[in-house]
Amino acid sequence: MLSVSTLKKIGLFAGGVLFGTAGVKVLSSKDAKKVYTNCTAAALRAKDCVMKTAVTMQENAEDILAEAQQINENRAAEEAAQVQEDAAAEDTGADDNQKENA
Repeated sequence: MLSVSTLKKIGLFAGGVLFGTAGVKVLSSKDAKKVYTNCTAAALRAKDCVMKTAVTMQENAEDILAEAQQINENRAAEEAAQVQEDAAAEDTGADDNQKENA
């Protein structure tokens, strides 16, 4: 005779097979496929939105970098011009001192 534990195991196995078969039928039904399709479409829309935002952020970062480089170039040019003006003023002052001493 079969023991109670063996009958429980057989019952659980049969229930699992039945539930698995019903689950496969449900998951492969037309309604389920529609749900999968709609979820996939929503995921693709979300991906497009994220990609557009990422591209916009990248473009803005490139613009900021270009403007920062231009500011630094302008500042360097102004400093170089100031150094030349200071050097020219020192040369003029040295020439004046030499003329007075002569």
